[in-house]
Amino acid sequence: MPDIRTHRGPHPEDARLFGPEARPVLAEAARDLCWLLSKGYAPDSSLKLVGDRYALAARQRAAVARCSTSDRQVNERLRREAAEITLRNRPLWLDGYNVLTTVEAALGGGLILVARDGAFRDMASMHGSYRKVSETLPALKILGELLAEFEVSECVWLLDRPVSNSGRLKKIMEWLAAENHWPWRIELAASPDAVLSDTPEIVATADSAILDRCKQWFNLAAAAVTRRVPHAWILDLSGGP
Repeated sequence: MPDIRTHRGPHPEDARLFGPEARPVLAEAARDLCWLLSKGYAPDSSLKLVGDRYALAARQRAAVARCSTSDRQVNERLRREAAEITLRNRPLWLDGYNVLTTVEAALGGGLILVARDGAFRDMASMHGSYRKVSETLPALKILGELLAEFEVSECVWLLDRPVSNSGRLKKIMEWLAAENHWPWRIELAASPDAVLSDTPEIVATADSAILDRCKQWFNLAAAAVTRRVPHAWILDLSGGP
């Protein structure tokens, strides 16, 4: 079935699955999962155990999994997180779809999760295809203006070449950057994860696999949403106070 969505908005069941009544249970489930991961238990079996205990729906389990990580992992990620001031006059390499879809989802009223490592993650999924939505251009403008404020010397956007419509998005981004004189370079990569994990530059992503391997990272989606999308629907499962 073709993707006919025009917004990166919430799932029809999200109001019930992540509403006020569900939040205490989800927070407790996330804490339990983090404890199991910290003790070395396998992620899949741990998620099943926690999900069954709290009778979580599949979408709730996915949210809890996206927000949970072990003590060792979270401490290491936070140690390598870059401060905003360190971006000035330095290049920033971006996990393009990862950052963009989170800001799009925030603008469209979709659920935004605050994970234990502080990263903002959305519940959207592309399934190998990206579709431009009403929030795409506003999201790109938010990111461009914010990165200009940070005085980043160059923004290297990496888009997944295997994802359909990456070439079209690349052209849109190049046009927008030229219009605004933003120092952007957009590249199509067979495996952005591998490139971002190996580069010595600061990277912008919330992808757990990259965060566990990259040299340094900046929490760009969180900065964009908190500063530019005041109406965003944010659910904090970080385990904080």
